[in-house]
Amino acid sequence: MTTTTAATYTYRAVNAEGRRERGTVEAESMGALSRTLEARGLVVIDVAKETAAARQPSMSRGGGRRADVLELTRAMAALLEAGVPLAKALGTVTAITHGATTAAVDDIRARIARGDSLTAAISSHPRLFPTLYVGVIRAGERSGNLSGSFAALAAQLEREERLRARLLAASIYPLILTVASLAAVVVLVLFVLPSFAELLEATRATLPRSTATLLAVADGVRGTWPALVGIVALAVVGVTVGMRTAAGRRAGAALVLRAPIAGTLRRYTLAARFSRVLGVLLAGGAPLLTALDDALQSLADPLARDDVARIRARVRDGMALNAAMAAGTLFPPLLSRLVAVGEEAGRLEEFLTRAADICEDKAERLLQRLVALIEPALIIGLGGLVAFVALSLLQAIYGVDASAFR
Repeated sequence: MTTTTAATYTYRAVNAEGRRERGTVEAESMGALSRTLEARGLVVIDVAKETAAARQPSMSRGGGRRADVLELTRAMAALLEAGVPLAKALGTVTAITHGATTAAVDDIRARIARGDSLTAAISSHPRLFPTLYVGVIRAGERSGNLSGSFAALAAQLEREERLRARLLAASIYPLILTVASLAAVVVLVLFVLPSFAELLEATRATLPRSTATLLAVADGVRGTWPALVGIVALAVVGVTVGMRTAAGRRAGAALVLRAPIAGTLRRYTLAARFSRVLGVLLAGGAPLLTALDDALQSLADPLARDDVARIRARVRDGMALNAAMAAGTLFPPLLSRLVAVGEEAGRLEEFLTRAADICEDKAERLLQRLVALIEPALIIGLGGLVAFVALSLLQAIYGVDASAFR
């Protein structure tokens, strides 16, 4: 006879009056706890197994705006799926948000009360809700499946958060290496080399070419570092201002697409977003042309918007969706092939969702590969720089010692 060991779980739920409840209880499984809470008339928002880390007090309550948006998206999906009205659901989620996010949700509730659509209300807060978020909500409103749209957004945000955490962990070592190497070079150039140059001038020894070059570069950097800092600052400001213009965004998007690995990564990312929104729209019963219009609005990349507009024009003229996609050069061929299979099987929305999952998986692996390539490149580049400085100094020292014994 087998026995089931109970574990401790934390839960968050909403009661029939719309008030938020949370607690810690023992249960055999997450599913058993969810059924028990639902039997009590609660709408379950989240259930998680309690760990030692979870019992420790949080240093930053709320976890930032991204965490707030993820939490409210999860809660909205659960509340709307349970049949809670939109306005009441928005009022409920303010209990799990903080600061600017709470103020934004209150403003969204007020706008909806004045007659605005949810899409129009959330689009007035672009710092919290990006274009993709607005596009998926627009798709849910038109299809009548807002709970499904929030569920899809919650899954997407969770995937992005997991990827961001993995990339952050992978980039810690390269960042530490970069900072340490640059600090060592700055100390050598600003403090060590000036003293070393005075010593060499006193000996009147003939300097090796590498040492003379190094000392000349160090003198140039010490004399012009304010100008160099100003040039870098102006370049950053220029790029920032340029990316706020339509021409600048288009040029930046084209530059990224031409990059060897980053371009492929960008193509798969755009393909995943486009197919995800289109699949949600079609699953809700939206016509294909209308769905393409909404998918176009959900993309921020100007080149992607141009390509989707071209696809829509060809579909309107009678071309199959997969053929219209294949005629372009932006999206990877994998997307048009999966769309062709979906059209032949009569399950286009299902294959679009599968295509989004596959493209996101490929984009994630490409991003991890890119980070993995950056690390050895930094080691080789910065290590070579430090080695050149050290060898130049040693070569000069050996030359001084040799001349002293002549």
